Order: sequence, then C-alpha cells, then structure tokens
Amino acid sequence: MSYLSELLPSARDYSNAKKVWRHDVIAGVTVGIVALPLALAFGITTGAGAQAGLITAIYAGFIAAIFGGSNYQVSGPTGAMTVVLVPIVIKYGTAALAPLGLAAGILVVGMGLTHCGGLIKRVPWAVMEGFTLGIAFVIALQQLPSVLAAKSVGGANTLATAWRTIRHSVAAGIHWSSIAVVVLTLLVKFTYPKISHKLKIKVHIPASFVSIIVASLIVAVLGIKTPLIGNLPRSLFAHTSLSASHIGTYALLVGAVEIALLAAIESLLSARVADQMVHIHESADSYKPNRELVGQGLATIISSAVGGMPATGAIARTSVNIRSKAQSRISAITHALFLVLVVLVLNPVISHIPTATLGAVLIGTSYRIARPSSLKELLKTTRLDAITLLVTAALVVIIGLIWAIALSTAGYFLATIVMRRLKGSGAKEL
Repeated sequence: MSYLSELLPSARDYSNAKKVWRHDVIAGVTVGIVALPLALAFGITTGAGAQAGLITAIYAGFIAAIFGGSNYQVSGPTGAMTVVLVPIVIKYGTAALAPLGLAAGILVVGMGLTHCGGLIKRVPWAVMEGFTLGIAFVIALQQLPSVLAAKSVGGANTLATAWRTIRHSVAAGIHWSSIAVVVLTLLVKFTYPKISHKLKIKVHIPASFVSIIVASLIVAVLGIKTPLIGNLPRSLFAHTSLSASHIGTYALLVGAVEIALLAAIESLLSARVADQMVHIHESADSYKPNRELVGQGLATIISSAVGGMPATGAIARTSVNIRSKAQSRISAITHALFLVLVVLVLNPVISHIPTATLGAVLIGTSYRIARPSSLKELLKTTRLDAITLLVTAALVVIIGLIWAIALSTAGYFLATIVMRRLKGSGAKEL
C-alpha cells in the first residue's frame, strides 16, 4: 500500500491551503501570463499551431500539478520538447503527435512505477548545464522562420535547417518589417524591467507579456504588414486520431523513447532546481521523483489525446512560480485555469499577435536560459567540467538531445576514471 500511496495524490498536498491560497492564486495568474506567450510560441514553432500549445499548457499543467511529485513545478510545452518534435512533425505531420504522445506518456509512467526517478541524480552537473545551454541555442535557431516570415524548411539537423531557411529567405526577399517587429519586441522585453525598477512599479508584470502588448499595438496602429497568429478555435479540445498518422512502427518507437527520456530528464531537473530555489533538501517536503514521472506521463497522455503535445516540467515557468511566492500546488492549478479563461474569452485579442513577436519572445527566453553571466563563472571551474559543458552544448545542437546526454555522461565518467588512475600511478612513482 505504501508503494502506491507515494505515487498518488493525497490530502497532504494541500495541508497549508487555507493559509496560502490567496498568495498562490496571485502567483498562478502571474505564471499564466508568462505561460501564455510561451505556449503560443512553442505550439507554432512545433508546427502544431498556437491552439495545440494552449491545449498542452492547460491540460498538462493541470494534470501534472495534481498528480506530479513537486509542490512548485509548472508543466506545459517547452523549448526542449520542440527540439525533438519539430523534425518529427516536418517528416510525419502533426497527426504523428497523438500516437507519439500516448506511447511516450506510457513509457514515462512506467519509469515512475519502476522507480527510475532517482537516476537523474547520477547525471553530472556539467552535462546538465551543457544540455541547457545547447537547448537555448536550438530554440533561438528554430525561430528563424518566424523572424524572417519564411516557410519552415524540412530537416532533422538544426544547423542545416537554419542555414537553408536563411538562404531561402534571402532568395525570396528579406521581410524587413518582421525583422523590425522582432527588434522592437526584444527592445521592450529587455528594457522594461529596468524602467519598471526605476519607476518603482510594485505590481509585477512579466516583460514578455508587456513586449507582446506593445509590439502588437504598434503593428496594429501603424498597419505594419507582418504575419499574425490569426483566429483560434474557441475550444479546449481538438480532434485526434491514432489511425490518421502514417508514422511507421520503428519511427514511432524511436520517437516515443526520445520524447519519454527528454520528458523525464527535463521534468526531474526542473523539480530538483525548484527544491534548491526554496532551500528544500532531503525532507518530507522535497519533490518525489517517481511520482513526478507518473504525473508527467499522465499529463502527456491526456494532452496528446485532446489535441495537444507531449509536455514536461518547465524550468522557466517553475522559477517564475517560486519568485511569485507560491507555496503549494494551488498556483500551478490556477495557472491552468487562467489559460482556460484566455481561450474562452480573450481569443479575439490573441489573434492579432504577430508571429514575429512570439519568435522574439522565445529568442529572449533562450538568452535567459543560456545565462551568459553565469556561464562565465561555470567555465572557471575544473577543466573537465568546462570541457564537458561546452561539448554537451555542441552535441545538443549537432546530433540531438538524448545522444548528447548519453555521450557526454559516458565521456565524463570515463575521463574521471582515467584521471584518477593517472593520479594514482603518479603517486606510486613518487
């Protein structure tokens, strides 16, 4: 009974609800405002569309908040997952997302049931930092079609696809108005926090949200010609069919394993970072890795079944949740309910957002993920850690996420063993 009880929701999850629910509702709305542009952008980048991004954020965010193993985690579509999904969608179409999500979700649930959650602690920190840096580069490169107002170019390799996109855009004629919208959005996104600090604005409004509003208003007022999101169906459900996909069995299995591994790694990493941010270490309040896997697996299954995409725990939204003083799962649940309100009521407003603006928001997000200032400090550690970090980041961009983690982890441990033996033999000679 204890085996199952640690994997299921309980009343203990909401033991402090009466004391913190007001703060958590405010935190949830704040996270929802941050999640809105990211969900739209990730859906469009994947090729599944803005509605799929919102559906994922709503269903996956709600299910993972209830069944997951962290009190602070916020889940939904993420940049790391788009890295895996983009080449699949380009090759097999959006119809492949439903069977892939179902298979991957079952695998993630299976990982939780077989207690695989603790394995994340064995991945070296240098590999995880390199993994994060590589994802930042890939997310930025994936925004070229939005930035250049160009059609997405097929291809599994990120660098090759980015280069072909640039060449085709130049050949067709550079869309300068979209580039101008990108520059405007980034300018507002990075200057607003400074202006807000100088003016001592007490109400926290996410810079991404402000930049989208400002850019969209300027585009509308000046009549700038640039692609817009367009009208979204006012529905929380999109029809899916497992039989509509033409993806083969081998490709389905390989894709599902890759998605499942990424979902597990990113979700557990995000949950671990969340505990560190709130200074929780090995206590009854710390995240439960195996329950987290079960929750994330269920979130991906349900999200994919209703027209969404595979989801994971989101480091960016989780950190915003914690900075907003969230103290329970109520905030993550509120974030999902807020997005429901957006779909049902604010749909006409969303349709006027330029796609270039969403691309710019994700470029800004990738910059935040890369953390250039922190990167300098990380590279000043041991030579092995610095090399591992850079090699992992390069491998993520060149060959993909899962192989990058596997090869970098193996290389790190192999180098550690060799160095220890060299030190040992040197000590004997002396």
